[in-house]
Amino acid sequence: MYEKITPPTTGEKITFKNGEPIVPDNPIIPFIRGDGTGIDIWPATQKVLDAAVESAYKGKRKISWFKVYAGDEACDLYGTYQYLPQDTLTAIAEYGIAIKGPLTTPVGGGIRSLNVALRQIFDLYTCVRPCRYYAGTPSPHKSPEKLDVIVYRENTEDIYLGIEWKQGSEIGTKLIKLLNEELIPATPEHGKKQIPLDAGIGIKPISKTGSQRLVRRAMKHALTLPKAKQMVTLVHKGNIMKYTEGAFRDWGYELATSEFRNECVTERESWILENKEKNPNISSEDNARKIDPGFDNLTQEKKTQIVKEVETVLNTIWSTHGEGKWKDKIMVNDRIADSIFQQIQTRPDEYSILATMNLNGDYLSDAAAAIVGGLGMGPGANIGDACAIFEATHGTAPKHAGLDKINPGSVILSGVMMLEYMGWQEAADLIKKGLGSAIAQGKVTYDLARLMEPPVKELKCSEFAEAIIKSFT
Repeated sequence: MYEKITPPTTGEKITFKNGEPIVPDNPIIPFIRGDGTGIDIWPATQKVLDAAVESAYKGKRKISWFKVYAGDEACDLYGTYQYLPQDTLTAIAEYGIAIKGPLTTPVGGGIRSLNVALRQIFDLYTCVRPCRYYAGTPSPHKSPEKLDVIVYRENTEDIYLGIEWKQGSEIGTKLIKLLNEELIPATPEHGKKQIPLDAGIGIKPISKTGSQRLVRRAMKHALTLPKAKQMVTLVHKGNIMKYTEGAFRDWGYELATSEFRNECVTERESWILENKEKNPNISSEDNARKIDPGFDNLTQEKKTQIVKEVETVLNTIWSTHGEGKWKDKIMVNDRIADSIFQQIQTRPDEYSILATMNLNGDYLSDAAAAIVGGLGMGPGANIGDACAIFEATHGTAPKHAGLDKINPGSVILSGVMMLEYMGWQEAADLIKKGLGSAIAQGKVTYDLARLMEPPVKELKCSEFAEAIIKSFT
């Protein structure tokens, strides 16, 4: 089955049922060390993960690690341009869960992006990026401790499909002419819009299936959080892009209120219910006026539509959600993309899970990570229905490779996500506690040490791992 690698002789496979992992007590988990500083941060991470599992379960559970190859390290073993060998793909498919360090973007040949390739090959449609603050971490933000969000980013559509044509190309020019001369004029809402003939052109598909399976995972995650954090916010630019970004919002609400009807309430529904609770005799029209302050200036058709919305909500969910019961359910709301970027800075404690399309999620997760200490403290996961890969979110930083210097926090916290995904919460909690303790004591690597006030002595990458482990006993 394998050309150049051999699986461990002990351990069992992780399997999946209905999109969720079934994890034995001795799972075999493939790992990709990673390029550049992967040579330093992976050994530190593995040591922390093994120590946490041992401390939490006293030998009753143990990971059997299976080394597989990707990136430059794979080329060294398999040959030029063999950045992602079949051995590695076979192992990940067979064992279900994998973890990896940072990988080099191929130059001169081979795969355009290893990270994107892995997501597409295994249909890892959900990118999960939690951003929470550990006390003592240097931050440019005034109150970073208020931010505790999880970004659910769609991983297979939008700009990640990469469907575009170069300016001046034959097909690009042909498509622009077709749009300008036939398709745009045939769509009255586009008026007299025209695409410049010297434009590059791209397509950003957003599907109902892709949107709803992402929101479904976000909703399931919300159910596991403390009540105060049970909120899912749909992030979009639907005020401009109505049939892609706006559709993402609409499909998200549709999924939430159909599959999770008893467990959730939308923001507008909560307003309607609360208005009725405060004034049991309120008319449908007055209720509509309260949820839409511009009600009196609307057309009669729009007024009728909002009144009908009020009546539908009260007729369908008052018995299950009214009289305050909605306060114990998942809150589902939506925010315009540019608005949420400033709100996670000015009102960070008002948000929990942010469900987004690809591009919006890319910007948003990096911005949130910056608030809580940077990408060195930013874990990530790519999850599908039959596979999950956990990864560092930063680059390879080759100039620091082999110096035992770089912060291993991103991969360690990705390991925490992996343990949580496996249901090994006790081990995950030990690592989070240990990481927080090390940072609070100023026992950190150079990237954090140089920003702390007063200054602290920097630890090596391996020493930071040891500082985390010391808190387990």
